[in-house]
Amino acid sequence: MLPIPAIDLKDGQCVRLRQGKMNDATIFADNPLTAAEKWFKQGARRLHIVDLDGAFAGSPKNAQQIQAIAKEFPELTLQLGGGIRDEKTALHYWDLGISYCIFGSKAAQNPEYVSELATKYPQKIIIGIDAKNGQVATQGWAELAEIRAVELATKFSAKNIAAIVYTDISRDGMMQGVNLEQTAELAAKTDIPVIASGGVSSLQDIENLAKISPQIYGAIIGRALYDGAFSLEDAYKTSNLAQNRL
Repeated sequence: MLPIPAIDLKDGQCVRLRQGKMNDATIFADNPLTAAEKWFKQGARRLHIVDLDGAFAGSPKNAQQIQAIAKEFPELTLQLGGGIRDEKTALHYWDLGISYCIFGSKAAQNPEYVSELATKYPQKIIIGIDAKNGQVATQGWAELAEIRAVELATKFSAKNIAAIVYTDISRDGMMQGVNLEQTAELAAKTDIPVIASGGVSSLQDIENLAKISPQIYGAIIGRALYDGAFSLEDAYKTSNLAQNRL
């Protein structure tokens, strides 16, 4: 399983939110390049980047900072979410060097469109499923959709979709541990590799995720790394990275 450091962008800065609330943000770096460099020097293989402003606006808002990270660290695999809701935006980011574009709100609202796009660009798209009590949240987590997370996951196939990022909103940024039960349930219902997100607060969380299912490909880590709860190196050791499938 692959630990993946997170960089969340708000107003051009690197921040962490609590439960996705934009008014409850902690600034960790004025320049996101500083955060990216920190994780790169610690051996990061992939970064998870979220344009928080873009997620609420429905279009890119921190593209300049994202482009700077992609240009400065071409060796890193970058997966990006937030405000990506059409082919044009995805193509723009792929051209900048982003490896995977994450479709969240669009995937929940129009899964057929995203499936068709994934057929056109296989293994370039990640589905972002953000859930509260199992119900899918959209529009930067501001609204709840009529579909449950597990049901949405079954609408996509590993043939063209690279992964699913599954986030438990209630745990995100709260340092309360991962929702293992719901993550395992979702992983059991899909053939797509699952990247767990939300609540990773200790090495025990990483160890638990690595054990619950072979479908769990990765774990996104945010506040725990920034607060120094453990190092990225320790996260790699705990996840038994040598057995990483992808």
